[in-house]
Amino acid sequence: MSPGAARRSRARDGFVPPILAVPAVIGLALLVLPLAALVARVDWTTFWPDITSQPALDALRLSVVTGLIATVACTILGVPLALVIARSGARTAAVLRAIVTVPLVLPPMVGGIALLFLFGRRGWFGALGLQIPFTTTAVVIAQTFVALPFLVLALEGALRTSGVAFERTAAALGAGRWTILRRVTLPLAAPGLLAGVILCFARAIGEFGATALFAGNAPGVTQTMPLAIYTAFNGAGVSQGTAVALALLLLITAVAVLLLVRAWRPGTPR
Repeated sequence: MSPGAARRSRARDGFVPPILAVPAVIGLALLVLPLAALVARVDWTTFWPDITSQPALDALRLSVVTGLIATVACTILGVPLALVIARSGARTAAVLRAIVTVPLVLPPMVGGIALLFLFGRRGWFGALGLQIPFTTTAVVIAQTFVALPFLVLALEGALRTSGVAFERTAAALGAGRWTILRRVTLPLAAPGLLAGVILCFARAIGEFGATALFAGNAPGVTQTMPLAIYTAFNGAGVSQGTAVALALLLLITAVAVLLLVRAWRPGTPR
């Protein structure tokens, strides 16, 4: 290879020392091999009966229904919150963004305890006579709590990227605030909104810790797919074969979500 071609190849491939490929490969293996082991453990001869058994269908149905409701709730609450953050001053936006990010870094069990202290019998709202813990409503609230940041942060980033130039132009032409929001702001941020909704739903159906503490693990009432999987590997509920099949469904869902988000991200190579 000529010196010029070597320089062009190096510029194209970057300047990463080759020795770093070793820990990179180990890190990639750490991520891929457990998933490969899960797929290898699936008994394909009983896969369909496993995921169509009544306990599995109950857990799947509950996860999907509550996940959809939580996603709608996150959209109703998250879109205005993202708009406020994106159009606030730098300091206010930083504080609000930090508050929204807390559920992402908070241990899920701590989130469940916090929800119990808020809605439990002795909590702030429990004193009003509301009986929310250990119900299907509690599942939706827990899912909304952990999934809301995904939608808010994705949409807020898209809103900041789109800027306010088109909004100012529309205002100068006489458009009202709601018209600008409906015809300019949200269409420009639509890819971010869609990505946030997809991520929000995936996070909702995969929620475990906060749901376990706040909603419990009652089959058909609060036992979602992650809880059914956990229960099976502790010797109760669905069989381990069914648990593995449900785990594979969650894995497929996660991969599909990543592909959808990538496909809708502007400028992403196909």
